[in-house]
Amino acid sequence: MFKTFVDFFKNKDIRKKIGFTLIILFIYRLGSAIPAPGVNTTVIKLSANSLLNMMSILGGGSIEQMSIFSLGVGPYITASIIIELLAMDIIPALAEMAKSGKKGRQQMDQITRYLGVVMALVQGYFIVQYLDKAYAGYGFIDNPGFTTYLYISVIFTAGTMFLLWLADQITTKGIGNGTSMIIFAGIVADMPTTFRVVYETFIGENATSSLGIGGFIAYCVMYVAIIVLVVLMQMSERRIPIQQSSSRAINRTKGDLNHLPLKINSASVIPVIFASALIQGPQIIASWVNQDAYQWLVKICDFSSPWFLCFYAVLIILFTFFYTNLTIDPQKMADDLSKNGQYIPGVRPGTETKNYVSKVLNRITVLGALLLTFIAILPYVTSNLTGLSQRAAVGGTGIIIVVGVAMDTIKQMKSQLTSKQYKSFVGK
Repeated sequence: MFKTFVDFFKNKDIRKKIGFTLIILFIYRLGSAIPAPGVNTTVIKLSANSLLNMMSILGGGSIEQMSIFSLGVGPYITASIIIELLAMDIIPALAEMAKSGKKGRQQMDQITRYLGVVMALVQGYFIVQYLDKAYAGYGFIDNPGFTTYLYISVIFTAGTMFLLWLADQITTKGIGNGTSMIIFAGIVADMPTTFRVVYETFIGENATSSLGIGGFIAYCVMYVAIIVLVVLMQMSERRIPIQQSSSRAINRTKGDLNHLPLKINSASVIPVIFASALIQGPQIIASWVNQDAYQWLVKICDFSSPWFLCFYAVLIILFTFFYTNLTIDPQKMADDLSKNGQYIPGVRPGTETKNYVSKVLNRITVLGALLLTFIAILPYVTSNLTGLSQRAAVGGTGIIIVVGVAMDTIKQMKSQLTSKQYKSFVGK
């Protein structure tokens, strides 16, 4: 592992890309410290089960700081999910673009960006309005009203579009996927604060826990263990052997067979986002319409209740199956195998292949859904047991995102390094 990192920095091109990426991320973090005008950020305290906190994690921004980059790239991510879902034969024009190769993907990306602008304006406006009502009497906004809300939301939208431009620069001239790197940087930047809060809770002068240094060490061990678990979850896949239907395949050994890989967690963190939106969305809407209904929903949606945690877990599991079956089409896989002259040994092409892939996918999704649910509810469980704030508790979707982005970036850098070494070898 260390040799790989040394090789990265020995390579001139990769070293330049790493430096360029770090400069862009520094600009992003600098902008994250610039508060939006007319906002008092000292009164905001988001809870871990807040949809706004989930939006902050997903967007790579910091709504709690109300900076010009508060929305991060969240609106673009939301727009991407919407467009991807609509492109699955729901809107024929989008479905045709998705099948049109590079040009079609570029058209879809342009539509996504336009939708992202609209999403940023809407999200920015209602977030500011929601927080203004939530912190009424604390002087959250100097001159509350429609004009002020719209003014701040336009600033948020401009910040999001600038971040997308920075992300494009990373994708083109740096390392990794730019959008993912922005989200990665936002989550990692908050980790030192998390460990500081945990340290003060267990060991600090005003410690609220009696566990002491043993509790802090146990927290660190659990944190590392969860990271290892997430790495295993991200890397785990079920490889279905496939074989070429030709005379040359007769002499192949088992090790020579190709494989059809199916990840146990194909849905990533999308089910958690859907479940959180389904729970928190009605609360935000009720806060605009009826305060009594809002207070009732807040009382019902109590993450300290074991029954509600069970309901939240069921939602995540259901959305995991829903999104996995929505994004992975066994029928298309069966058709592609037939077109390429390939088959699964012992399974007839066509309908039987489709049913076999569907059965295997559902089985491995059970394990993926359970692991995802465990990591998602762990912060609430540890918070209820130890008294830690939910935002500081171990686990959560942030770790899944960080580990996933880190693994994809390292894989891409290794690919670039191998390509450079191969070109150098051929050149000689």
